[in-house]
Amino acid sequence: MRTCMLWCGRGGLPLRSAALLLLIPPFLLALQLLVVGPRLPRAAGVGVEEREGEVAFSVISIEPERSSRQRGALSRRPDPAEEGEQEEEEEEEVVVEDGKRMEGARAYEDENEMHLRQVGPRPLELQQWAADEPSFSAELDRIITYLTRPQLNCSRVLSPGLAQASQPPAASPVWLLCAEEWLLPAADTPCVAYSFSMDGGDADFLKTVSGLECEVHTFDPSNSNASGGHLGNSLASNHGNGGVASQHKMWLEWRAPRKRKHKTRGNLGSVSQTLADIMAALGHHTVHFLYVDLLSAEWRVFQSWIESGTLQSVHHLVATVHLQWAGFEVGGTKEEVLRYWFSVLQGLQASGLKLVHSSAGEGHSVLKQTVANAHSSYTLSWANMRH
Repeated sequence: MRTCMLWCGRGGLPLRSAALLLLIPPFLLALQLLVVGPRLPRAAGVGVEEREGEVAFSVISIEPERSSRQRGALSRRPDPAEEGEQEEEEEEEVVVEDGKRMEGARAYEDENEMHLRQVGPRPLELQQWAADEPSFSAELDRIITYLTRPQLNCSRVLSPGLAQASQPPAASPVWLLCAEEWLLPAADTPCVAYSFSMDGGDADFLKTVSGLECEVHTFDPSNSNASGGHLGNSLASNHGNGGVASQHKMWLEWRAPRKRKHKTRGNLGSVSQTLADIMAALGHHTVHFLYVDLLSAEWRVFQSWIESGTLQSVHHLVATVHLQWAGFEVGGTKEEVLRYWFSVLQGLQASGLKLVHSSAGEGHSVLKQTVANAHSSYTLSWANMRH
């Protein structure tokens, strides 16, 4: 060192330059650790020890981060009776050991699980315009095409007023229920049917589901003898009385309350309630047959079912859609209303409903405009293919 100092001081490299040369190797080593080090996967975090000659790996989730309540809502629709309790619960964290799913955790999802997640609660997706620019005729043609083209062919059906399945009748009835065996309630499963109607048009529907020994509930806010003898708007089930209809002075609500409260069975406290709350009060997890004629409120009700995931609990749906005017709380230009209607129908389809039958009503008025190739209303029959 003394020799170097003497040499450096006698015309060799300056002392400062020599010191810098000595610092270069450690600097390069530190730089390499900073750049390459973070890219190396650590196996210790997943319970895998690195061994010489083996490649360490880590399990990475590509699922976007979201709150525990959102994860639960996407995987399955909670039972309405338990909804208030589940809002405070959190889903278990996923812990992975040796690349395997631990008990009680969902590290991976098979195809069916992912499929079920996609049909849970979802915002209504507004469809693109039928043409390059808003067009009444283009939007109307698109929605009429949907309303008049069944998507599911059933070899056996239940016709109005008949409880025995048969081949599709030659004459087109008002509605049809698909009676394929895999779409009907199992013999050991209690059958449940609801009907929301104020004009008595559900008489044949009630006769059919009563003949199937279903537990039947009818809802009509104008019925003075509602609730099957029960007072006010209270709800009572008729378990064990297959075919006997219970009447309720109640109607469907599409506006979900801001803060949901746990509903006690048998009493909801209001004459207008969501379908999920009515089912919870009656103690039902499934409605096998649902009939609705909501006098133009159907569009917002359908939207609420799509967005809440309620349709997962409905197996068959018979509904009348009205086109004379936009409907309750639906606004916009005629083109915007038609696009909204079509978006709702697409949302029903995305939720699992396939159109089985379509029957045109009277009149040719669409949004207060006379249209020769369209009708003022259509009664549609759907089957839920997700059951």
